[in-house]
Amino acid sequence: MDTMEINNSEALPLLSLNHVSLLCRSVWDSMRFYEEVLGFVPIKRPSSFKFNGAWLYNYGIGIHLIENPSMEDFDTIVEPRPINPKDNHISFQCTDVGLVLRRLEDMRMNYVTAVVEDEGNKVEQVFFHDPDGYMVELCNCENIPIIPLSSCSFKRRLSSFIKSAPAKCGFMENAMMESLSMEMLNISF
Repeated sequence: MDTMEINNSEALPLLSLNHVSLLCRSVWDSMRFYEEVLGFVPIKRPSSFKFNGAWLYNYGIGIHLIENPSMEDFDTIVEPRPINPKDNHISFQCTDVGLVLRRLEDMRMNYVTAVVEDEGNKVEQVFFHDPDGYMVELCNCENIPIIPLSSCSFKRRLSSFIKSAPAKCGFMENAMMESLSMEMLNISF
């Protein structure tokens, strides 16, 4: 199968991540975890849903829990895998990694820490599992700046502030450049 590159297409009009949807064995257990550990707040969900679930919100993102007590039938996580920073995970930015570690220790939760360093910048990461074995990361990732790949320059269209990149850059590089440049414009005004 041929891969089609999207270099010449405009990016979709996406704004941000809206929510993450997770299957869970017990909505109650998962709600308690996301409220008590991560500070999410339950919000109203549409009454038209005919299945047990919950919506939570905070930090500009939602978590939608969908109860499926027979998750074991679908070969999902029964016993949590070892905590592996290179596994699939949801990551949240935090301002105080030390406080996170103290809270997890007070709650007697298992966790793994890691440190990422780049050019003198250091990011502390903390990884742990939710009640269904989904991995969560809390980090101070803002310590490493987002720097576009040097091969991807962009030119500014004066009339619309829309960026375009040369054909040699891929879709993700173009999206990163556009996002970064819009953030820089927001900061400078």
